[in-house]
Amino acid sequence: MSETYELKAEARERVGKGSAREVRRNGKVPAVIYGDKQPPLAIALSYKDIFYKIHGGGFLTTVATIDIDGKKIQVLPKDYQLDPVRDFPLHVDFLRVGKNTEVNVQVPVHFINEEKSPGIKRGGVLNIVRHEVEFHCPANAIPEFITVDLAGAEIGDSIHISAVKLPAGVKPVITDRDFTIATVAGSAAMKPAAESEEAEAEEAEGSTEE
Repeated sequence: MSETYELKAEARERVGKGSAREVRRNGKVPAVIYGDKQPPLAIALSYKDIFYKIHGGGFLTTVATIDIDGKKIQVLPKDYQLDPVRDFPLHVDFLRVGKNTEVNVQVPVHFINEEKSPGIKRGGVLNIVRHEVEFHCPANAIPEFITVDLAGAEIGDSIHISAVKLPAGVKPVITDRDFTIATVAGSAAMKPAAESEEAEAEEAEGSTEE
């Protein structure tokens, strides 16, 4: 799970396009906190804080605490809008996080041990089908990423979600099939297995002689 952080905010009495434009003119970003069976709360956040959080990665998978004049609310960013030309934040939606809040989130996929994959060592290519996977999980236990181990993967192998060890309480949103995350495909530059093994043996022999 990503490390949580805190943001200072001001409550907004007025809402609407005119109010949002005024907030932006004052160097802040309009936002709304909703959910947990409470009325929506309009707030204004520091432009600098939000800009760096959005562009720093993991924004939509990290629970934050928003401090509004001393009142602290735990939230999860659910959506944000960026200016299409200048890429600066225009608006953010936050979901209140209670003790039992569960959410659907897109979690990045990380791959390890490519150097231990016989297929890749022979010139095979890792074909990533899903760079992110959507999971249903507790809001306070969102994984920062999931890890796919490629050790032992051969040409033609497919890595399915069932092969990935998931944290407790984290379940794929897709439940009707064992979907593919990545495959190891052949390529024109692929070496035959015998040739690859021979080259490795020669390399090991050469290093021994040294």
